[in-house]
Amino acid sequence: MERTATATSGAGTTDAAVVLSRRRWTRLEAEHHRRVDALLRGHRERARRGEKHPVEDFLFTYYSLRPARLRRWHPGAGVALLAGGERATWRDHRVVDGAVTVDVPAFLARRATTVQHVSALLTATAERPAHLGCFGLHEWAMVYGEPEHRHAVPLRLGQGGTDGVVERHRLSCTHFDAYRFFTPRGAPLNALRPTRESTVELEQPGCLHATMDLYKWAYKLLPAVPSGLVVDAFELARDVRELDMRASPYDLTAFGYQPVRIETAEGKAEYVAAQRKFAARGTVLRTRLLAALEPLVS
Repeated sequence: MERTATATSGAGTTDAAVVLSRRRWTRLEAEHHRRVDALLRGHRERARRGEKHPVEDFLFTYYSLRPARLRRWHPGAGVALLAGGERATWRDHRVVDGAVTVDVPAFLARRATTVQHVSALLTATAERPAHLGCFGLHEWAMVYGEPEHRHAVPLRLGQGGTDGVVERHRLSCTHFDAYRFFTPRGAPLNALRPTRESTVELEQPGCLHATMDLYKWAYKLLPAVPSGLVVDAFELARDVRELDMRASPYDLTAFGYQPVRIETAEGKAEYVAAQRKFAARGTVLRTRLLAALEPLVS
């Protein structure tokens, strides 16, 4: 059963909602659970064994959404669920004509600033051309001149060889949350000085970390955005993270990853080709996320 219902919110506005029968929405929920369980299987098995993974753990350590929250299904604002049960007591939800839906005014009362920031950031990013000349050197700058590294993994070229690669290239990182991890000796070598305040000004669609962060912006807007969009962003972030680390100075062959040797012309070409494809995927996802935000910022 699907129908359109008109509901009056506590703020005095009127929302149009697609109403799903319990049979329909529980089927969608089960499909979501199966999809997420498949994506999380390796992580959960490693967690049970107490094993760390230098590539995939990033999705659960740097990003704050816990696996159980990723598994929880939300249809997004504008969809109401008949016989919603305990969902009626969830934060930012309300019951209208016997169906549970996102309480948009309540959500915005808490998250309006985040909604406005994400909308401004994604809009500005979408309007810029992709810069494809960084070659993933941000990861190299994070170990430059330092004997202590974030990952207990050897460097492919050793410390001296790694430092030499940094010194032979121009660093042009535009992403603050990558730049802030540069070593004290690496940070001054960057052509830009990104700050938290300049993020909207500098973010651009070719940046791998900006593309990965679509996952962060999507989950920060739950439950107003649909979980399917969040999982799509998670999958994109996972794929981008693999390239990010394959192009890094770390030797990850023990984990089954072959390096993208960005210190060579062939490696640079391989990196840029992959970077361009991820920028295109990010553009599609960014457009979808902005569309999901539109009813929240109008």
